Amino acid sequence: MDHKLSTLLCLTLLFSTILNPALSELCNPEDKKVLLQIKKAFNDPYVLTSWKSETDCCDWYCVTCDSTTNRINSLTIFAGQVSGQIPTQVGDLPYLETLEFHKQPNLTGPIQPSIAKLKSLKELRLSWTNISGSVPDFLSQLKNLTFIDLSFSNFTGSIPSSLSQLPNLNAIRLDRNKLTGHIPKSFGEFHGSVPDLYLSHNQLSGTIPTSLAKLNFTTVDFSRNKLEGDASMIFGLNKTAQIVDLSRNLLEFNLSKVEFSKSLTSLDLNHNKITGSIPVGLTQLDLQFLNVSYNRLCGQIPVGGKLQSFDSSAYIHNRCLCGAPLPSCK
Repeated sequence: MDHKLSTLLCLTLLFSTILNPALSELCNPEDKKVLLQIKKAFNDPYVLTSWKSETDCCDWYCVTCDSTTNRINSLTIFAGQVSGQIPTQVGDLPYLETLEFHKQPNLTGPIQPSIAKLKSLKELRLSWTNISGSVPDFLSQLKNLTFIDLSFSNFTGSIPSSLSQLPNLNAIRLDRNKLTGHIPKSFGEFHGSVPDLYLSHNQLSGTIPTSLAKLNFTTVDFSRNKLEGDASMIFGLNKTAQIVDLSRNLLEFNLSKVEFSKSLTSLDLNHNKITGSIPVGLTQLDLQFLNVSYNRLCGQIPVGGKLQSFDSSAYIHNRCLCGAPLPSCK
């Protein structure tokens, strides 16, 4: 009888495991509870249909579980639509490393302060949304961040200088917003790795901080702002800059004396008030792209390197530039 009983018990357990996956599911119950609250806060959108209480949340669409701890470590919604504000419950997923809402035009309101609790966060991407308000100062508390992308949204106010305290940043994308004020001086004093800076298509004004001379950026895009004065501190023989776009600003400096590093492959300075002549040093570079049109440059375009491989549109509308590909000098 005992033997039969134990067999029966084993079978009962086996069937209950098959019928009730909760006994075998990997998903952490706390994480599951939070995700279901997030779904409810978004009014049960179609994109989160797979989020059902009777299934394992490690199998749900838009999330992943860590392979060892089985805790939710990413929440990425970039297909299908959600609307409203980012639910505060997002801050209750303590193991989250990636948080992404991309191409969500109906996502509004500010960046939730509860995101400050996500101490493991490495990637924050809230792009192509209608999120508004300021870029929050509390982002500087998330010391594991390697990537911040808040591009193509409705952010206003100034850039928090505290972002320079993040030691592991590879890139900051704040392009295509409505940001005002100056580029922070602290951006010349990043505490760890030096991030690529994308600040284009905003309403940033004032001068580029001279402190940027101290750092080696790989990519700098400050185009389409209202920046004025000097930009020569971004360049230098010993720098590692590869892509520099300062086009469509009010920059005013003498290009003649600027020295460029061999690493530079793309230089866009069009639509500024830059004076002087094109330095011979540019013939030494393996440039893939160059545009210095619509400035106040003068003199002969140096012959050599890649300078004659660009057509006249790269040089037109200057004060008195001449020589190939423009008409020859008189």
